[in-house]
Amino acid sequence: MRLRSGLAVAQMCLGGIYLLNGVLAGDHNSCYSNNTVTRKEWGSLTSSERVSYIDAVLCMQSSPSHLNNTQVPGAKTRLDDFVATHINQTRSIHLDGIFLSWHRNFVHLWETALHQECGYPAHLGQPYWNWALWCDDLAGSPLFDGGPTSLSGDGTYEPDQGNYTVGGGGTLPHGTGGGCVTSGPFVNQTVNLGPFAFDLVFSGLPSNWTAYNPHCLSRDLNNYIAARYGNQTAIDILLATTTIADFQDTMSGADINLGVHGGGHFSIGLALQDFFASPADPAFFLHHSMIDRLWAIWQASDPKTRQYALSGTSTIFNGNETGEVTLETTQNWGILGREKTTGELTKVGTNGFCYEYM
Repeated sequence: MRLRSGLAVAQMCLGGIYLLNGVLAGDHNSCYSNNTVTRKEWGSLTSSERVSYIDAVLCMQSSPSHLNNTQVPGAKTRLDDFVATHINQTRSIHLDGIFLSWHRNFVHLWETALHQECGYPAHLGQPYWNWALWCDDLAGSPLFDGGPTSLSGDGTYEPDQGNYTVGGGGTLPHGTGGGCVTSGPFVNQTVNLGPFAFDLVFSGLPSNWTAYNPHCLSRDLNNYIAARYGNQTAIDILLATTTIADFQDTMSGADINLGVHGGGHFSIGLALQDFFASPADPAFFLHHSMIDRLWAIWQASDPKTRQYALSGTSTIFNGNETGEVTLETTQNWGILGREKTTGELTKVGTNGFCYEYM
C-alpha cells in the first residue's frame, strides 16, 4: 500500500478525540472521588506531571526485583518482574479471550506499583498514548521527540534492514531507526530479558528464557505503520463493532492487518515489537492504557450487553487447549498480584479499578 500524502495522513490522524470521564458513572461501588485517579493522554500532561511519571519509571528500573534470582536470574529490577511475568504468560494472554482483561489488570498493577513503591503522585493515573494524535510524526510527538519530558526518541539509524515480514507473506517497511535509543530519559536503559523471536508463540519458550541478557533499549520509529494502523478512522472502525468477538479481532487484526494493537507495537519497533518482552519499552504501558481506554469506551456505549461480554479461550489464537472463557475463569499475574476471576476484571470503577480517563 502506498503511503498517503502528508496532508491526507495528518487529516486522518487528527480526527475527533473521545473523552471518557467517570467510566460508567454511578457504578463505582468501592471507588469514590477521593480514591479515583485520572489517566490522561501524554500530550495533555504538564511538564512536571511527565517528569513525575518518568522518575517513577526510572525508579522501577533501578529498584531490585522481587523474583527469586535462582528461578529468574535475568530479572534484576522491579520492571523486570513485569517483563518476566508477561514473557511467561504470553501464549495465554494474547489473541484470545483474556487479552483485554489480563492486560487491564497488568496495567493497573503497574500503576499501583508506581504509586506505592516509587512516589508517583496519588492523583495521577497511568498515562495513555492516543495513537491518532501523533501518527503522522512520531519523532515530533511529545512522547518520542527525545526531549527530557519524553519517553526517549528513535534508535540510531541502521540502513539496509529490508522489510518486515508479517503473516500471510505481507511486508512492511522499516522505519528511521533500528539501533539503540540515542536521547531522552531512557537513553541509558538496559533491557535484561530477551529478545525473543515471534515464532516462539508456536513452539513455546526455550528452557533458558529466564537468562540474563543485558542489551540496550532499541527503537525503529515508523510513521508509515503508525499512520496506516493507528489513525482515527481505525479507532472509529474498532469502536463501531457490535460484538466482543469483532472488537477483539479488529483490535489485534490478522496477517498484514495488524490492527491498532499490533500497529502500535510495530510503529515503535524492536523492543516494543518483541511479542514476549515488550513491557521493557516504557511506551508499553501507555500503549496498553490506550487499549484499555478504548475497551472501556466500547463497554460504556452499551453496558447491558457489553460489560460482561466475552469470546474465546485462554490460549493464544483461541486454541482448544483451554475451554471458553467465562466470568468464573481465573487469571493470574504471578508475583505481581493476587489471582482474580475474569468477572472481577470487566468493569472499570469497581473491584479496585479506581481510575477514569480524560
